Amino acid sequence: MPIKKTIVVLAKSIKHNQYCVAGKDINSKEWIRPVSDVNGAELSEQQSKCTNNQWQAQGKPPYNSKVLQKLEINFLQHAHLPNQPENHVVSEDIWQHKFNISEQELQNYLDEPESLWGDGDRIEYSQIENSIIPIGQSLYLVKVQDGALYKNEENKRRVSFSYKEKNYDLSATDPNFDTLLENSSRNLMGILCISLGENFNGYCYKIVATIF
Repeated sequence: MPIKKTIVVLAKSIKHNQYCVAGKDINSKEWIRPVSDVNGAELSEQQSKCTNNQWQAQGKPPYNSKVLQKLEINFLQHAHLPNQPENHVVSEDIWQHKFNISEQELQNYLDEPESLWGDGDRIEYSQIENSIIPIGQSLYLVKVQDGALYKNEENKRRVSFSYKEKNYDLSATDPNFDTLLENSSRNLMGILCISLGENFNGYCYKIVATIF
């Protein structure tokens, strides 16, 4: 029987023409990553769409979900992975949009880890798999200092920042990155959603999924 949860979306990015979505339960503040199967596969465009009562009453088709929306989602099961313990498999039900939160309300959802899974921009997957580095959660919403967006020599999107006196330089998958980089007049809040990625060539990379 599906398990119904309402989350506030804190990350949504595109990967392999599919969608990676993550958010926090509005009541428990626990992270939830909606996935399409027990192996943590990304969501299709259709799976990541939502609707609301008024929209449905007018017979309109579902629309794209977005960051800061509150979404009521039915999940089939929890699908814990060593590097992503928050994964939950979605049902075929359309997500229900239950209003939004403001950027100012993000303060209510912040995490306070001692570090972002240690130093550097990656973790060896074998260390996670063998519980040398146990992953209690693979997502953090954190307030950072000295944040800077840039593209490196290979034109890869990067974000450098400091968190609790540790310096980080991570790749970014926020779909708004280019717009934010060009619009330097916008005052960013200094809040980042950081995600630990899947196993890639023996490493799980730390990724800036959303820039607020």
